[in-house]
Amino acid sequence: MSVLTGSFNAGENSVAEAARRRRFGPTYSRNVRAVVARGLMATKSSNWMVMVSGFFEPVLYLISMGVGLGAIVGPVQGPGGQEINYAAYIAPALLAVSAMNGAVYDSTWNVFFKMNFAKLYQGMLYTSLGPLDVAMGEIFLALLRGAMYATGFTAVMGVMGLITTPWAILMIPASVLIAFGFASFGMGITSFMKTFQQMDWINFVMLPMFLFSATFYPLSVYPQSIQWLIQAMPLWHGVELLRQISVGVFSPATAVHVGYYLVMITLGILLTTARLRKLFLK
Repeated sequence: MSVLTGSFNAGENSVAEAARRRRFGPTYSRNVRAVVARGLMATKSSNWMVMVSGFFEPVLYLISMGVGLGAIVGPVQGPGGQEINYAAYIAPALLAVSAMNGAVYDSTWNVFFKMNFAKLYQGMLYTSLGPLDVAMGEIFLALLRGAMYATGFTAVMGVMGLITTPWAILMIPASVLIAFGFASFGMGITSFMKTFQQMDWINFVMLPMFLFSATFYPLSVYPQSIQWLIQAMPLWHGVELLRQISVGVFSPATAVHVGYYLVMITLGILLTTARLRKLFLK
């Protein structure tokens, strides 16, 4: 028994020593692909139905609201002041919602289970993997899901005749940027959650963003004080960014929307890495 224990401790010490010697210390081992590979295998075996089902929600909203309600609403004013039909107005917004939902699900509920029940991250961090490897791997999986949703939804828009400019193809990478922002922050915030009741706060925040981020109505319908609050929400920036791209109308505000997500991504990755290190590398 002492021989086995000694061998185990020696192996554990060698891993820790190797972590200290590498360029980025115990934080990053440049092995994100191992986390991604494990996630893809798990998705293939058990989670693929959940991923597929998440695609249909925004499509159903587009058909019911865009086609059904759109027949009553008529043309609305889009970016640049040009008139577009209601379905074309809400479709980019629903694409932003789809990117948000896919990223948030993977980086919150999925992470919550792995962290608190499966104890997966503890096991990963007992190896040569660092917290930045785990964070980037999980975020990449969320981005992959967001990219799949964005590609499929953009194809649906094309079939419905809602794409009128070649610029619209940029909605796919823009949707990945939106997903990146939500995924990087979602994982860090989830690290503070300990119970299912606390996780309900995520839905409590997401629902108002979905309803009030100018998804179905222009920002001008709200009082000025409410407009300021909406413009501080991350989803509003995603909605406006995709709406501008969908009609090929760009302005200085486009750079502001992109910059908002770049800052969100940077802060989210820093938060997630710091939290994983604090929780599991004590």
